[in-house]
Amino acid sequence: MDFFHVLVVLLESTIRVSVPLVFAALAGLFTERAGVFDISLEGKMLGAAFAAGAAAAVSQSVWVGLAAAILVSVLLSLVHGYASITQRGNQIVSGVAINFIVAGATVILGEAWFRQGGRTPALVEGARFQIVNFPGADAIRDVPIVGPVYADLLSGHFLLTYFAFAMVPISWWILFRTRFGLRLRAVGENPGAVDTAGISVIWLRYRAVICCGILCGFAGAYLSLAMTAGFVKGMTAGKGYIALAALIFAKWRPVNVMFACLLFGFLDALAIRLQGTPLPLIGQVPVQLMQALPYILTVVLLAGFIGKAIPPKAGGVPYVKER
Repeated sequence: MDFFHVLVVLLESTIRVSVPLVFAALAGLFTERAGVFDISLEGKMLGAAFAAGAAAAVSQSVWVGLAAAILVSVLLSLVHGYASITQRGNQIVSGVAINFIVAGATVILGEAWFRQGGRTPALVEGARFQIVNFPGADAIRDVPIVGPVYADLLSGHFLLTYFAFAMVPISWWILFRTRFGLRLRAVGENPGAVDTAGISVIWLRYRAVICCGILCGFAGAYLSLAMTAGFVKGMTAGKGYIALAALIFAKWRPVNVMFACLLFGFLDALAIRLQGTPLPLIGQVPVQLMQALPYILTVVLLAGFIGKAIPPKAGGVPYVKER
């Protein structure tokens, strides 16, 4: 049972660290399916995390923090949309610029407003999300096998955790079972045909980046309002890039995106678990190597196991209407 207990703890940690990846990867799914390559997932998550932490610290309300996170993330998405859709600029350059600007602005504003080295004040109980315990979770916790699975794996997570995984089938339904989703995917494959049908390519792509901003807002809010009790500079730690890798690894499919994020989350949780633990035949492994393990394995998986990933045909290409 010791092994089973360790496995449950590891899987619980996997779920916890996978949530922002799921939100961010689904966010990227909407934009890339519409033909807008968005490398600024990292910047939007970081900006949303700062906005959530700052607004919640000032208002003492978790919902004000969540609203601020979504608002800031959507505004950053609209900036990216204006640069890459309206002005037809380079989408990679626009995304990288947002990442750099947000990385610096959050530290500067955090220091100017709160004087805590770029951090926001620690959030009190009412200003952050609390875990949700299912009925009877404590009563059956000691029951072999079933108890730990129900009480620790299914129960005991934050509200945003359940919402993140609920967004997977919702995103699938939107993209593959609605008129909006059909048009969105068509814009990513052949925007000229969509325009010929009298549908605005520009407006569809803007709606896609707005959806991306909303989901990145949830991802950032989860980091500062649930996973931790406030904002810490650089707290995304490359999660936006890992989410982008998970999206490519999953070949732009919502359900595959969830499993890819869980895989990368498992690698991250495993690296955390193995820090300071001597390994057989190897002994003590440097902490820095264990911290780099998820990123190393991400590169290995993308290089050797993904096969051929074919993105939307119009992805990354600004649309120029034919006259």
